[in-house]
Amino acid sequence: MTGPGKPPAEPSPPPTGLSVGVDGLARCTWGAGSDEYRRYHDQEWGRAVRGDDALFERLALEAFQSGLSWLTILRKRAAFRAAFDGFQIAKVAGYGDGDVERLLADAGIVRNRSKIEAAVANARAALDLPTSLTELLWSYAPPPRPARPASMAEVPAVTPGSASMAKALKRHGFRFVGPTTAYALMQATGMVDDHVAGCHVAPPVGA
Repeated sequence: MTGPGKPPAEPSPPPTGLSVGVDGLARCTWGAGSDEYRRYHDQEWGRAVRGDDALFERLALEAFQSGLSWLTILRKRAAFRAAFDGFQIAKVAGYGDGDVERLLADAGIVRNRSKIEAAVANARAALDLPTSLTELLWSYAPPPRPARPASMAEVPAVTPGSASMAKALKRHGFRFVGPTTAYALMQATGMVDDHVAGCHVAPPVGA
């Protein structure tokens, strides 16, 4: 008990990896840095994504993010969707040299020839899969963890599952899909739940 004249105890800081926003909600620290991050963290990251075109978009954006801030990609996302026909696999797979040059001239997106050409090649690879892209990617989703990570220190950058996913994608002709990119995709599309314990975002149903 606090004695007379003794200042009250300081409130305990949130666990490592959490930040409490002005709205009073505890979020994974990375998700509290900007409006774009907050929306993405609260509404998308870690939520299950199925559907080939939707997963192709996430795969393409993760590849474009390589070497850049994810915030850059979020701020250019609308421009990416417009430039890539909403990431419809069938349309992107049909892009030719003229489309690549058009994309390279589009200041609204990341103008990197290797990444643009990889997106086109990946759309073609997705069309050639013997199964759906959704089925292939989700086949590498691990069983749910018994509990969320206690801190960001427990969140890996690569896992055996993401390494296996990356190898499978490369066997099918996909580019820019290393184990780190594959794990980021798994996090973004709800194949794993890497929200830190105490984060206000509800765990997936059944987790």
